[in-house]
Amino acid sequence: MKILFDTNIILDVFLNRKPFEETAIRLFSAVENNIIQGYLCSTTITTLDYLLSKSIGRDNSKHAIVSVLDLFNITEVNYRTLKAAVDSDFSDFEDAVLYFSGYDAGVDGIITRNTNDFTSAQLPIYKPDDLWALIKSSPTFKL
Repeated sequence: MKILFDTNIILDVFLNRKPFEETAIRLFSAVENNIIQGYLCSTTITTLDYLLSKSIGRDNSKHAIVSVLDLFNITEVNYRTLKAAVDSDFSDFEDAVLYFSGYDAGVDGIITRNTNDFTSAQLPIYKPDDLWALIKSSPTFKL
């Protein structure tokens, strides 16, 4: 299963945002153990650097960026992605860009805590706990 992670899930891990980080860490582990294939939008990387640099410092931000680049596949943002996003019914442009980059990459769904921002989506949109429950219920699940 190919899952695109919204920026908020990644921030939950690196900023230890309670009570969200526990499930986010489990989902990271599912990517590490090849239970799911994790994807990030390329714009997530720049947003992470900006927010993490302010919160945990430049060196820690750089370390975090390296770790996600090693763990996740990165989706592209190009003219087609941006045009689809701007022409869409999404109320948030950043979420639309993330969505269409994942759509173009062929992901099976998106994980976010902000499901209301994806009401125009045609792909499945998962809350972290819901995706974790789905993963755990799989007959092949082993962590």
